[in-house]
Amino acid sequence: MDRTAAAQQARRTIAGYLEGKGLELVDVICRYEGRGLFLRLLVDWPEGGISIEECAGLNREISVMLEEKNILEQPFTLEVSSPGLDRPLKTENDFRRCKGKLIKFFLNEMLNGKLEWDGIIENVTKEAVAISVQGALMEISLSKVNKAKQLL
Repeated sequence: MDRTAAAQQARRTIAGYLEGKGLELVDVICRYEGRGLFLRLLVDWPEGGISIEECAGLNREISVMLEEKNILEQPFTLEVSSPGLDRPLKTENDFRRCKGKLIKFFLNEMLNGKLEWDGIIENVTKEAVAISVQGALMEISLSKVNKAKQLL
């Protein structure tokens, strides 16, 4: 199984497990570093604030589960961590969690002549994020968002 297929299989297995615990799988990064395979999981509570101790416990539990199911079919190093303040914002729920906060958007196509926008999230729907930019309300389609992150 190639790295991409292994990451997708791991994502499906781990996401279901975490959902059962009320947690959210934010991202899965699977790559070779040197000669070893590293599987990094970014995990958080829906409202944010997962602790280091919780990540350590999940690391042990998920490592055992992956080894028992032999999903990666090779030795690997697992790292479970919090997404932190630089958490990538990708889903409707990610944007909802940041309502009222200043976000930097990197778009995949121009909007009003720009590819980058900073604004405070005012509202989120399944299709778009409404942000306040210098007092004016602007809507960004989620399909146009290449990347977004919270600013301090």
